[in-house]
Amino acid sequence: MAGEGSTFRLRCSLLGHGQDVRGLTRGLFPEGGFVSVSRDRTARLWAPDGLNRGFTEMHCMSGHSNFVSCVCIIPPSDLYPRGLIATGGNDHNICIFTVDNPAPLYILKGHKNTVCSLSSGKFGTLLSGSWDTTAKVWLNDRCMMTLQGHTAAIWAVKILPEQGLMLTGSADKTIKLWKAGRCERTFTGHEDCVRGLAILSETEFLSCANDASVRRWQISGECLQVYYGHTNYIYSISVFPRCKDFVTTGEDRSLRIWKQGECAQTIRLPAQSVWCCCVLDNGDIVVGASDGIIRVFTESLERTASAEEIQAFENELAQASIDPKTGDLGDINADDLPGREHLKDPGTRDGQTRLIKDNGKVEAYQWSVSEGRWIKIGDVVGSSGATQQTSGKVLFEGKEYDYVFTIDVNENGPSYKLPYNITDDPWLTAYNFLQKNDLNPMFLDQVAKFIMDNTKGQTLLSTSNQFSDPFTGAGRYVPGSSSGSSTIPGADPFTGAGRYVPGSASNAVTPVGGVDPFTGMSAYQSAAAKVENIYFPKKDAVTFDQANPTQILGKLKELNGSAAEEHRLTEDDLIILEKLLSATCNTSAETPTAQQLQTLWRAVNWPEDIVFPALDILRLSVRHPTVNENFCSEKEHVQFIILLLKFLNPKGKQANQLLALRALCNCFVSHAGQKLMMEQRDEIMTQAIETKSGNNKNIHIALATLTLNYAVCLHKVNNVEGKAQCLSVISTVMEVVQDLEAIFRLLVALGTLISDDTNAVQLAKSLGVDSQVKKYASVSEPAKVKECCRFVLSLL
Repeated sequence: MAGEGSTFRLRCSLLGHGQDVRGLTRGLFPEGGFVSVSRDRTARLWAPDGLNRGFTEMHCMSGHSNFVSCVCIIPPSDLYPRGLIATGGNDHNICIFTVDNPAPLYILKGHKNTVCSLSSGKFGTLLSGSWDTTAKVWLNDRCMMTLQGHTAAIWAVKILPEQGLMLTGSADKTIKLWKAGRCERTFTGHEDCVRGLAILSETEFLSCANDASVRRWQISGECLQVYYGHTNYIYSISVFPRCKDFVTTGEDRSLRIWKQGECAQTIRLPAQSVWCCCVLDNGDIVVGASDGIIRVFTESLERTASAEEIQAFENELAQASIDPKTGDLGDINADDLPGREHLKDPGTRDGQTRLIKDNGKVEAYQWSVSEGRWIKIGDVVGSSGATQQTSGKVLFEGKEYDYVFTIDVNENGPSYKLPYNITDDPWLTAYNFLQKNDLNPMFLDQVAKFIMDNTKGQTLLSTSNQFSDPFTGAGRYVPGSSSGSSTIPGADPFTGAGRYVPGSASNAVTPVGGVDPFTGMSAYQSAAAKVENIYFPKKDAVTFDQANPTQILGKLKELNGSAAEEHRLTEDDLIILEKLLSATCNTSAETPTAQQLQTLWRAVNWPEDIVFPALDILRLSVRHPTVNENFCSEKEHVQFIILLLKFLNPKGKQANQLLALRALCNCFVSHAGQKLMMEQRDEIMTQAIETKSGNNKNIHIALATLTLNYAVCLHKVNNVEGKAQCLSVISTVMEVVQDLEAIFRLLVALGTLISDDTNAVQLAKSLGVDSQVKKYASVSEPAKVKECCRFVLSLL
């Protein structure tokens, strides 16, 4: 950044887009350039013009069928050394472009509504935020995970420098921090829709919102500072390179430059909505607005525009109409305003506004400290003939529309909101409005005609204030900021926390064999010999087979004696369970009978404080093909899974958590069990991971084993979102587990997942798993941890 006290002045104005410029990002190639996106459905790449102070449009990219609302650069890779350009649009899609082709390289589909924010990370990861209330993590051309938890549109996303950490800001007024796909923390403080995020460092970030404030946060959750200055919605925020100063733009027609926590300069623009900004490497600021013009401002005297260009910009500003209803200039009473002589007194701070009355006209001026003069920023127009340049700024249920009409069906009945965009079909909008509010379809013509009459001849830049309601004929106002939040549930049904929901499908991998290190057989060789990878990819499930049937039955009988009447088992029941135990622990050649299984089912439904011996019998029995088939088959599996998930409640008894996890691990021995475990993977993993919070090493080993058994199954099938969830669990559990046997099993799970799958390797790196694994490379005992760790790191 340039020296203290320097001022930003116009460098150039760039024409090219036909409508609002909605997104900007600095480019990597060509150096010093940037990319813009617009409601005109295009993205444009701009390069600095060597001969003068301007920029040249290198090419115009199209691929969206509706407005383009956001853009980001994906860093260079071996395949694309100049990086890629990603754009998100109202058509629900993300288009990926190379820097030298106007048509998309590929299109990412998966969101169910407008994609309004994009951020790129290391190893080709891309994070997208949408009005469908979700954020998605993409790797190359695949969706790897979906982040669910917000209850309204996600307007802002950012990937933090520390791998695996992501931020999302939403119309539900909150910001969420995600680690490895799970919501770690929710930041509250903003009083309206969060619109923008910017990263200051590994531990700090900024947010801006429709409440006209900027907040500085620590990722630990603390709000360090709140900045006020804007008088209306703040749409975007961007940080200067190598310092903590930043710029913001908003609905008050201004760009504001913040230095050392103070608003150091305010630049007004001749457009109501200043949608976006970005800072170039040389510290110049690029802004895009609702008039379709891109303007660049600079502190450098060499790059400042000519006196004629600056005068033309000031003239354009002076001719702008300011609508007093926006509140940007405070309450205005024209009768009380002074005349032109008021401008003889200097201002007290940069950006200060002063209103005067001259020949019956109200004019607005702004003080420029650097030039020591008042600059006219527009004429204030009264409510008659006012033009409210909403250009999509009206919010309804956290989404943006050109208009939100208020319609009264009859004089005394309720009023309904009718949101509408200029590009929508009036008849379809009218039909949907009547359907949604359960209104009589005979009103269709009336409502459609009302929409057409009240948007007649509108360009995308101006809207009329004269509305009449189609039902009552009464005049209505244009709402400026109807902000609400849609209530689409994204919370986890078990934990209430924001849940990771997986994305799409990927390429198959072939399993490779190895000796089993779990039994201690051939666990490791001497350091002198060439160490062979006997650890992964693992081919078979790991089970919990150890048992003392006499002890288990003794405990069952003891607890049965003190059980309530309705739960107590008869002597015959106890003999039946004894037979089942010997049949499933290979001490007799008998096959378990239906009667034995019915008795076991009654026992496992005992109260929580006495059920554990029955659960232990279930854990051992489910290894037997007959029992596995019975409990995991289509008919019975729902009750079976509900029962085991109930015992995984972290507030429940640890013995029950442990035995339920071990029972789930043992389900993987037969085909029926594997099929059920894979079908219910999302529910089981989401609930199982909650057991990590205790410090019981046996529970941690069982949780690691469950993850490993999933990895074994996922290695054999073509299921990218399953692998993404498993990697997320490994990363999350590694954070808390101390026991080295649990760590070893997680390492084998990780190795199995990423073997022969470059996508999985990239995702593991982007989640920061490699840095978590490195700390086990120096473990001396048991040697299998260090060896397995080194094999995993060789893949990463």
